[in-house]
Amino acid sequence: MRALARVVALAALVLATPAHAACRQALALGLDVSGSVDMWEYRLQLDGLAGALLDPEVQAAFLLYPETPVRLMVYEWSAQTHQRVVIGWRDIAGPADLLAVAQVLQGTRSVPVNNPSTAIGAAMAFGAAELQTQADCWRMTLDISGDGPSNVGRHPRLVEPHETGRVVINGLVIGPDGPSNTTKNRHNVKSLMGYYQSYVIRGPGAFVVAALDYEDFAEAMRRKLIRELQPAAVSRDPAGAERSVDIADLVGPVPFDPAQ
Repeated sequence: MRALARVVALAALVLATPAHAACRQALALGLDVSGSVDMWEYRLQLDGLAGALLDPEVQAAFLLYPETPVRLMVYEWSAQTHQRVVIGWRDIAGPADLLAVAQVLQGTRSVPVNNPSTAIGAAMAFGAAELQTQADCWRMTLDISGDGPSNVGRHPRLVEPHETGRVVINGLVIGPDGPSNTTKNRHNVKSLMGYYQSYVIRGPGAFVVAALDYEDFAEAMRRKLIRELQPAAVSRDPAGAERSVDIADLVGPVPFDPAQ
């Protein structure tokens, strides 16, 4: 009986002792700064992300469970060897943390990229490696934003499962309607949606959202953050793959070129 009493007392002590705050979700945001992104589009991305982080619904999603904060980092990517961390890993424990991140984003200036390459495979591998350093987080999510398919380095489909592990990769496709994107057309963004769906996103519940142009980036980012910070909802396509694609902004089929 004494032994049993000691076990009960020890269990009560453990339950009464406050634990370290667990990390509910590690979230890495990768922003496209390749040669197709001019200074105006660059600012729309960073300022748009800052605005999304200050949105009341986004803040509520980040702070849904204060005892288990979300851990956030932001990086830029373009060519195979160009990945720049803008916001290092930090726990989002309250509105002040989101405000601090937004202020850094608003004050960040671009670094000239003379190489016009778009290396999505390298961006995926970099983001996944960063997330693997946050193994204490219950969920790991990587966002890749971009306005074109990969044109250098490893094709996204060649990023190995062991590199991404349990990381879920979502996408944000930026469309052609902005004044700087007059060489693009609506067919291309539909094709890019299919490209991301087939080659970039992966993991349970992975999805793609579309920004019709860079001016729509903040709203698309807002919707995406609210969606991915909620408890995961898994959907299956007819082939049984676990994924969900938001194409509400687009009309018609989503063709893609398998040779890309």
